[in-house]
Amino acid sequence: MSLTAGITPVGASNVGRPFPKLVSRPREIVAVRCSLNYGVAAILTKLQKDCATPLPVLRHVADAMAADMRAGIAVDGGSDLKMIPSYVDTLPTGNERGLFYALDLGGTNFRVLRLQLGGKAEGIIATKFEQVAIPPELMCGTSEELFDFIASALAKFVEEGGKFHLPLRRAREIGFAFSFPVRQTSINSGVLIKWTKGFAVSGTAGKDVVACLNAAMERVGLDMRVSALVNDAVATLAAARYWDEDVVVAVILGTGTNACYVERVDAIPKLSELTSTSGIMIVSTEWGAFTSCLPLTEFDREMDAESINPCEQIFEKTISGMYLGEIVRRVLVKMSEVGLFGGSLPEKLFMPFALRYFHREKLFMPFALSTPDMCAMQRDTSRDLEGVGSILYDVLGVNSDLCARRVTVDVCEAIAKRGGQLAGAGIVGILQKMEEDSRGLIFGKRRVVAVDGGLYEHYPQYRSYLQEAIVELLGSEISRNLVIQHSKDGSGIGAALIAAANCKYEHDS
Repeated sequence: MSLTAGITPVGASNVGRPFPKLVSRPREIVAVRCSLNYGVAAILTKLQKDCATPLPVLRHVADAMAADMRAGIAVDGGSDLKMIPSYVDTLPTGNERGLFYALDLGGTNFRVLRLQLGGKAEGIIATKFEQVAIPPELMCGTSEELFDFIASALAKFVEEGGKFHLPLRRAREIGFAFSFPVRQTSINSGVLIKWTKGFAVSGTAGKDVVACLNAAMERVGLDMRVSALVNDAVATLAAARYWDEDVVVAVILGTGTNACYVERVDAIPKLSELTSTSGIMIVSTEWGAFTSCLPLTEFDREMDAESINPCEQIFEKTISGMYLGEIVRRVLVKMSEVGLFGGSLPEKLFMPFALRYFHREKLFMPFALSTPDMCAMQRDTSRDLEGVGSILYDVLGVNSDLCARRVTVDVCEAIAKRGGQLAGAGIVGILQKMEEDSRGLIFGKRRVVAVDGGLYEHYPQYRSYLQEAIVELLGSEISRNLVIQHSKDGSGIGAALIAAANCKYEHDS
């Protein structure tokens, strides 16, 4: 059973590649000439200039990422990057045996998983997943209510028999993938800094989330211990590393974003007193907070100023799925003010007034346009861009002619290209830091970057832009040794594998 898909050497030929090289949009097949008014043309030209990511810009971003990593790992608060040690210094090797569980909590749903491992000979024998929706009232309830609900779901999920069996005299062990800000203190403990993603649970901030889960499991009578606390990026790296020992970096590119990598313990000054038998540790960069050298537009600045966390997570706001569609919408709003949509929004006479008003207002509704909408518009190859027109009407409530649709796709392309190429530059920055510290042991060998997240998986143009930036920065020779590997849904299995790797029992049962 493999967790990986779309294994792509970034310097390889385009023939047979699962991540297609971006082809030009179908403007050549459209016979109608598009004549932009001056106001729309000026906005588009400035947007494309402000979003531009030529090689010097990408190089500055990569260099700044490496420098900020070095400063952040030297001392807490040394840079925008928190560079959080994960305390995961034992990675899966394939020798792991036994039954292990995982809890993946990172949003309005959580997943529970069980995994039967058979060592080198049998690998992953069996897996079973279950997804559970969190009732909205628990997202703003008490800590005990939330964790009791999770523990109860775990207790119902626990099942041994058939392909799943717990060796004699073993306690059940679980890996906890918890994708909220924590201050990690050991492999199986971490203090919650704050809830995000719409959670406002009382009584948890400042407490050890592992202790909260353990207490809840005890209250519901579930005999299980948390062996590892990790975030989704760390878990994704572990899952990919189980299959391929050349994996050194993992990146999450979905609604949000993060990246982690394998670091030498002696290269983590702020953990100078830590001893490790393996000599390595996964470090979570928390790169969403990166700010240096980024090409920003007026639309980025406006969106940031109106966000719930102004002046924070700037890199995340330029490259992740949560924000790309919103940036495009803001551009279209400004263009509509100078006549992009002909000054007329759809107001059919037979529409009730209230419906006409609501339809007209959709363009001005924050986050009305999603990143999947962007992707669909960029992939429209119809002669008259009918798909683009449908999305503009159905999602934003505007009528459009061919010229407006072509401009809309140009806007999507500018924002997606910048995002993908900045993500690629960030990856190069991580590898560059590792290369400098290892004195030539990274770029001279086959190395793998595992990537997970819906943005990367479902947005082919974004993937292509990311890979193009990596090849441009590293050159064809070095990039030929670098593999970008899609590790789908790796966080749950990765958490279970880290629990197995850190199991208190020997793997010879």
